[in-house]
Amino acid sequence: MSVRHALLALLSEGPKYGLQLREEFEASTGEVWPLNVGQVYTTLQRLERDGLVESDDAVEDGPQKGFRITTDGAEELAEWLRTPPDLASPPRDELVIKVLVALRVPGTDVHDVIQVHRHYLVELMQQWTRIKEEEAEHDLSLALVVDAELFRLDFGRPWLDSADGRLKRAAAEPPVRDPSMLPRLRRKVGVRP
Repeated sequence: MSVRHALLALLSEGPKYGLQLREEFEASTGEVWPLNVGQVYTTLQRLERDGLVESDDAVEDGPQKGFRITTDGAEELAEWLRTPPDLASPPRDELVIKVLVALRVPGTDVHDVIQVHRHYLVELMQQWTRIKEEEAEHDLSLALVVDAELFRLDFGRPWLDSADGRLKRAAAEPPVRDPSMLPRLRRKVGVRP
């Protein structure tokens, strides 16, 4: 998540002060991602240093110091909105890493690890579904965040099922590994070393 660009987006609506930016950020994200006020001011200082925002010089640093976006800031925001995120490299998903690490830990039942995580994902999906039913109907930002979270969590269940099946098949018939294939596979999918 880019706090920098979120603050630029909020400032594109008009001048604001730091505490107001924090409150509006949290409201615009369905209050799912709390933002430390210190992070807001640190980010604003960097944006000002980079010429992307301007502040009221007459007021000392503090909660009532106003900020406004500059032309350069508006241009950077527009470019960021139109630039797709780098999805070519697989993210370092903690769930995937845990399963991979569990394979190497002596005495660990990887299938048990998978079951624990599968159960946890189902519980989380039930919690997000309750939030969607009870609160998200009247809050568009929260509804969008909840939908995104449900889709993200829903990815984990079929992946865990697939991983579990693949591990069971591998245990029955271990694959022949060609170590020379790994660098070629990384290049094919665009993974950076």
